[in-house]
Amino acid sequence: MRDMLHMVIDMQRLFDEETVWHTPMLREVLPNVLRLCEGFRGQNAFARFVVPETAEAATGTWARYYQRWDMLTGERIDRALLDLVAELQPFAAKSLVIDKLIYSPFKVAGVTERLLAAGVRHIVFSGVETDVCVLAAVMDAMDLGFDVTIAIDAVGSSAREAHEAALRLIYPRCEDQIRLATTEQILSNR
Repeated sequence: MRDMLHMVIDMQRLFDEETVWHTPMLREVLPNVLRLCEGFRGQNAFARFVVPETAEAATGTWARYYQRWDMLTGERIDRALLDLVAELQPFAAKSLVIDKLIYSPFKVAGVTERLLAAGVRHIVFSGVETDVCVLAAVMDAMDLGFDVTIAIDAVGSSAREAHEAALRLIYPRCEDQIRLATTEQILSNR
């Protein structure tokens, strides 16, 4: 279906490697993220969480956030940590890559318009974290009227309890707008 897009959220070295934002579940879900990338070849998008140069360069409450996480500001980290994990880079080379300073890629200027112009009506989400950046992206996509599916075995979090709560309690509350499905179910219905 040409109106479908697979959007991968924050599958980056920053969350894969031993940083303060390490997300162990990233490695658990990566095989299914890769299966989805293969199944959606040519219809993938990748959102990357990027950081400001300094805490002071951030706006609003993000300045306070980066005062806490100042070890991850641009002036202090290896910028290569912002790269997607190596396994996803071949897919991203021919895909839309969205750099975002915030949780949701839909708040980045032009993203929604670009997807709508391309005929995208249904977005399948994978990536990290189920209860933070994936949640923000899903809620924005839903509010914008996109049909949304979450690949439940291709999302993860650094807080397993929050991941499970989001899948069990939060997403099902929007059952008319959000579908939960396994990677196998998604690929078999393409």
